[in-house]
Amino acid sequence: MTAELVRGQNHTLPQTRLEIRVSAGTPVVAGATLGDERGTVHGIEWIAHPGSPQLPGLEVSKQAAADHRLAVDLDAVPAAVHRVTVLLALPMEVGGPVRFGAVAAPFVAVTGLEGTEIATFTLTGLDAESAVAALELYRRQGDWKVRAVGQGYAGGLAAMLADQGVTGAVELARSIHEAVARGMARSVAPPPPRTPEGDRVRHTAGIGEPAPPAAPPAGPAPTRPPAATGPTAGGPTAGPGAGPGTGPISYAHPRRQATAPPPPPPTAPPAEPGRPAQPVAGDATGWSMEERLYNQVWGMFEDLARTTAAYRSAVDFAESRMDQELDRALSDPRNRIGGAGDRARQEARAKRDQLTDRAREALDRDLAQLAAESAVVEPALPAAFAAWDSPVWHAYRVPMEIPMALRIGDLHLPENSDLHIPLLVRLPLERGIWVDSGRTASEAAALTDTDRLRRLAMDNAVAHAARLLAVYPAGEFSVHVIDAAGSAAAALAPLVNSGVLAGPPAAGAGGVASVLARLTRRVDLVQMAIRAGAADSLPPDLDTAEQLLIVNDFPHGFDDRAVTQLRYLADEGPSVGVHLLMVADREDASAYGPVLDPLWRSLLRITPVADDHLADPWVGHAWTYEPLGMPAGSRVLEQVLTQVAAARRTGRRP
Repeated sequence: MTAELVRGQNHTLPQTRLEIRVSAGTPVVAGATLGDERGTVHGIEWIAHPGSPQLPGLEVSKQAAADHRLAVDLDAVPAAVHRVTVLLALPMEVGGPVRFGAVAAPFVAVTGLEGTEIATFTLTGLDAESAVAALELYRRQGDWKVRAVGQGYAGGLAAMLADQGVTGAVELARSIHEAVARGMARSVAPPPPRTPEGDRVRHTAGIGEPAPPAAPPAGPAPTRPPAATGPTAGGPTAGPGAGPGTGPISYAHPRRQATAPPPPPPTAPPAEPGRPAQPVAGDATGWSMEERLYNQVWGMFEDLARTTAAYRSAVDFAESRMDQELDRALSDPRNRIGGAGDRARQEARAKRDQLTDRAREALDRDLAQLAAESAVVEPALPAAFAAWDSPVWHAYRVPMEIPMALRIGDLHLPENSDLHIPLLVRLPLERGIWVDSGRTASEAAALTDTDRLRRLAMDNAVAHAARLLAVYPAGEFSVHVIDAAGSAAAALAPLVNSGVLAGPPAAGAGGVASVLARLTRRVDLVQMAIRAGAADSLPPDLDTAEQLLIVNDFPHGFDDRAVTQLRYLADEGPSVGVHLLMVADREDASAYGPVLDPLWRSLLRITPVADDHLADPWVGHAWTYEPLGMPAGSRVLEQVLTQVAAARRTGRRP
């Protein structure tokens, strides 16, 4: 059984070969120190960090990332070592967040080598701190234990190392941050090619000077870029097919045998020599056009991530080279006086600008090709993948089977904010969704008042529910609503007026308890039937359709029992077809403390306004999430829901 630790709590470790898994909402530096009985670190040789990742019995990641796996063998650490302290720090000089209070609370898990969680700890309550001692493994009477520490340092990595007795802590911290800043982009291996021919986008091989060779990646590439985890949400991770899991990228259809799909049909003439190929919708492998388009969106995400990483790496290399040339030129005292020093600075900056300009040219070529591909792919997307302003919704008909995935928003990077990649989640949903109605650190949230954020969040949830109803066959998806205070009546009007809800929105504590009891009973009965191999013996009054529960203004109207039931639905529901769509501000539930941390982690977090909270552990990008907007004055939502309701009433598809 997993021990969910709070600050200061300890737990006995049943084994000595472990993994420390770190999940954060933004790239962080992960390291560890070895200490004696008093916790003192006797020199830099007792510190594992990205520049020196291996010590006896300990190995850490070589780069900053949103997810880490630290390998620990406590039997192999030196006999003088009595404490192993896991450290997290925000990377400096890379343009990211500078305090943990501006990002999602990091989550740390101590697991066995097979991945079984032994103890977990969520580092809540951090604010101005940019470095934190997350947890420590320590000897006690011959046994090893883990203690949740959560000690933050506003002075950053240097203050944390100095607190552990490290001499020269400032210089060491600076060298660690410099190594991380140089290696964040270069240390990522490229993803596997989508086709045997290689990359879809032709990247310029050289930008004038080769970058230093890439180091091995810190961990396996995600199965689907996250999360957001999320993001998710997450820390969720970002990607066009966001979801949990790690490993090689797989394009396997969830309901198809694992056989090789046919290649894309030759729908476009070959490109002329020296000119890029004309983009074609469905230019990917797959058994159907839907599957080919899904894989093509995946490929566009990969290409945008890869070409942006190459550009950032080139800029970083140009800056590093300029600094090195200036150091060499100005190390001679004679060059510091007169025109020699000025000429050296001008020449170094000119070379830097030349390399940066050539890198930007290569990036612009790739972005232009991706933009052309997006312009072709977007109009060809089916309803489940399409934006609300797509003409495909005007020809909508209730489908005969569920699609592979559902679009819940768009992703983009700051290098080209106009190039949007659809964010697709696989169906059936593998985790719930949390629409964060709180005020986040994004510029869009800062310019929006609290009441409007809450209204936008609920509008966003209603639009997602309508999409799910629209892409499922008639009668195979039911929606329940908990609106304890009745504050979302206006936003819920399209669902209520069309008659697509399983019942009226539940209000008050009694309504909350009734809906949760009914859905909890469904989860229990289906689980028991599956375990007993008696799926045909379910009660006749049980709705076997997929269920979605929309919860507004959590935790208003929830007592302790209701909170426990909601956590149960979030954890156990998705595997038996009960899904959660929460609209909540985490600050409103702060009184529960770390009790609700597993609930927030289990959900894919999205926002009602643009926000760059979706971290990508593959190349360290922070992707900006854009919710899908409804065109001004459009009635497409009401028209789609009307068709869904008509199909449910008649028992047939129009």
